[in-house]
Amino acid sequence: MTKIEAARDEYRNWCTAMGICDLNDLNKVLEEGRGIELINLCEARQERKYAGIANQIYFLRDHVRIVMISGPSSSGKTSSSLRIAQQCRVLGITPKVVEMDNYFRNREFTPRDEKGEYDFEALGAMDIELLDEHLNRLLNGEEVEIPKFDFAKGERTWTGNTMKLGDNDILFMEGIHALNPALTSAVDQHRIFRIYISALSALPGGEKVHNSTTDKRLLRRIVRDNRTRGTGPEETILRWPSVRAGETKNIFPFEENADVMFNSSTLYDLPLLKYFAEPLLESIKESSPAYGKASRLLEFLEAVKALKPKEIAAVPPTSIMREFIGGQTL
Repeated sequence: MTKIEAARDEYRNWCTAMGICDLNDLNKVLEEGRGIELINLCEARQERKYAGIANQIYFLRDHVRIVMISGPSSSGKTSSSLRIAQQCRVLGITPKVVEMDNYFRNREFTPRDEKGEYDFEALGAMDIELLDEHLNRLLNGEEVEIPKFDFAKGERTWTGNTMKLGDNDILFMEGIHALNPALTSAVDQHRIFRIYISALSALPGGEKVHNSTTDKRLLRRIVRDNRTRGTGPEETILRWPSVRAGETKNIFPFEENADVMFNSSTLYDLPLLKYFAEPLLESIKESSPAYGKASRLLEFLEAVKALKPKEIAAVPPTSIMREFIGGQTL
């Protein structure tokens, strides 16, 4: 059994233990007015998972000094990274964060795709040599100056931002190539702890099967990008095939390299997403090239009972789902 399969089975077994085996069971819970109870239960489970991952990092602290995190789009990686880091702090470990994007090569050295356009998702877009040099120096207790990538100019800049790992410090890095050992080929792999984060599971329901984790992530992205980036649902849907192609090439082949799998699905996420995504999807006109996919997403949500505003208000400010709907305090 693969690690992904094991994570799916664990989640399925937990759902069964909670008495929710399919979408019909979930709708019944919401119809009975137990939405807030469900939200609290899901969040408690997530917190235990975060704490468990932090415990693993703590027990390996004598040799593990770097945590690498990856996962597909809209999996809640940012929130999960912050929550895991918070749990590490509880144990006396101080996380230090370095943005992997700062190790992009200058634009002139960025590889191009088959269309002749810059391929920023390619491993070759990263300055692996400089990254590995800095990681090794940090592991040796040295101080390094962390670069800053200027996306407007397409070049690396130096701002005097230095870093050194103390005895209780651990480095956190997140990126699409974080599980690819080629990214850190010159670094002792035993000193790296890798985490894969994805919305791995959903529920079957009635005659329709609501088990597309890809559609769940797309709904998350539609809601988030409309709120934070001013990107309408039509544009997000049309970009999605390109996003999926990048995941298939750069993320999924390396998922089994993770030391731990974190499933960012919650039992209440589809009812929550329906409340926000449905009106956005309904705004897409029939003449739009995104209309077909929008219609299928609306059909996907048809059998889902939406959360009520008072239930949405009960979603904690530290929840993964706040990354998408807003109101997060992490």
